[in-house]
Amino acid sequence: MRYRLCELPAVPPMAAAQRSTESSRPARRAKTRGTSDEFFRDMVANMRNGVLAFDRGGRIVLINDEACRIFGLPTDSDYLGQPYAEVFRAHPDIVRVLSGAFEMAALPNRAELRLKPTDKVIGYTLSLVRDQHEAPIGAALFFKDLTHVEQMEERERLRDRLAALGQMAAAMAHEIKNPLAGIEVMAGLLRRQLSDNAGAQALVIDIINEAKMANAIVQEMLEFVRPVRLQLDRASVGEALRNALALAEGKAKRGEIVIDLQVEDALPAIHGDQYQLTQVFANLLINAYEAMNGRGAIRLATRIIGAGDEGALLPDGHHAVATMLVEIHDNGPGVPAELTDKIFSPFFTTKAQGSGLGLAIVRKIIDAHEGRIDMTSSATGTCFRVMLPVEHTGGWVR
Repeated sequence: MRYRLCELPAVPPMAAAQRSTESSRPARRAKTRGTSDEFFRDMVANMRNGVLAFDRGGRIVLINDEACRIFGLPTDSDYLGQPYAEVFRAHPDIVRVLSGAFEMAALPNRAELRLKPTDKVIGYTLSLVRDQHEAPIGAALFFKDLTHVEQMEERERLRDRLAALGQMAAAMAHEIKNPLAGIEVMAGLLRRQLSDNAGAQALVIDIINEAKMANAIVQEMLEFVRPVRLQLDRASVGEALRNALALAEGKAKRGEIVIDLQVEDALPAIHGDQYQLTQVFANLLINAYEAMNGRGAIRLATRIIGAGDEGALLPDGHHAVATMLVEIHDNGPGVPAELTDKIFSPFFTTKAQGSGLGLAIVRKIIDAHEGRIDMTSSATGTCFRVMLPVEHTGGWVR
């Protein structure tokens, strides 16, 4: 399906009588020159915005493929003549907007709405369709998918918050680090002096361990607030994944977790920091190991997606000539729905011990690579999707 259109019904006699009071208004007509109906069909079919029109009876008279895509409707179905309330029954918020088209004194212009079933955000304008005598015979909704735009704005807001937080955290971390080092040194001296007292030895060892843990958190905080400085070169994502597996096993217990590594042959090198990419994948694996408690399976897969595919659009608004997609999918318990929006926020953690900075640092490194990271989760597992540009039309910034 590219475009659908059916004729609007004639204005009923009552409406024709009412329009006599408006006969003094100048008729508003579109200005065209030698243009066929086929041209208008092609124009609407190729619009990058969704277009939906319906008559006063609530029946759909026009809908294009982009509208179907945004609302998740099959493009091979015929919706003409059907009530919009039935076609969009899965989107009650849209039905509410459309149902007020002929009652509202002022129709919404450049408004935004989140579609709850798909979590997409659209920007829309609702307009009345009038005949040459100004009688309203229908309404049209013009809308655009703003989900990516909203994500970019949220990233900018997050960067602003992190910049302010980083200045404060850096100052605090430096002030805390020196006393912690002193505590650890003095506890070590005390341990040697109490070598004959087993009870005191155990307490001193606990003090040293707690000081080391606190020092590790401070070190992670400093790592988080520092600007990411990439050593850019030709980087192999496949090698980074293999190194990450070895690194993760040295920091967390893998147990009986089965690893399925699916790295495509002859993957192109990307312009990136090999070491930091290894750290990214290792952190994601460590999170999975800790969540799965030593049981289950993890699949690591890579593939190249083209510029026109979903996911190729990068945060700066340019398209990559090609994008490297890395998926890390586990069949663990998943992340509760109410926590998914917070998972990359700094200092947020569900662990008994931890700084909550691991995934925030991961996102920061991916952003520095002009990439993107997303997460989806359910009761059957969690999937992190890392997208990195292979070649970038906007040029390399770093």
